[in-house]
Amino acid sequence: MNLLLKSFLYLIFFSMLHFGYDLSRWAWLKPFCGIDESIFQHLKMAFWAYILASLVEYPFFKDGQSFWYPRLLAAVLVPWVIFVVYFLGPATIGRFGSSSLEVTWAIVVSYFSGLSGGLIERQLQQQKLAFSFKALIIFLFLASAFLYIAFTYKRPWLDMFKTPD
Repeated sequence: MNLLLKSFLYLIFFSMLHFGYDLSRWAWLKPFCGIDESIFQHLKMAFWAYILASLVEYPFFKDGQSFWYPRLLAAVLVPWVIFVVYFLGPATIGRFGSSSLEVTWAIVVSYFSGLSGGLIERQLQQQKLAFSFKALIIFLFLASAFLYIAFTYKRPWLDMFKTPD
């Protein structure tokens, strides 16, 4: 699938997960959707949105052997790309002057994170991955999925789990 198209699809899924629970109030969506505006919820939405975009992409991929490991690692890393790049804004200009500027920056960063994930996966799928690296990818993916689900229901005391003022 084209990198730009997959990134756009990821952005669509991210948006659906951002508003899905608020619009439906379906309890089974809580582990996947944002349930507030905390940093953690946005990282969680990015993780699951990247997995969903990869699931849509899968039928179009020719070599199943090299498909999943790069995408699972990209799904682990994409939320952290959002974290790092998003906070470049506040670090350089301070508080956003308007909510429309903040939302625009968030959309640009989210799309960029999808592009970043695509670049990561395309580089990795060209490599022969060692068993130990594959095991690390599986561990990081499962640990991430576990934390995104567990911390939806029992949040730690850290600021990144709280809705900003």
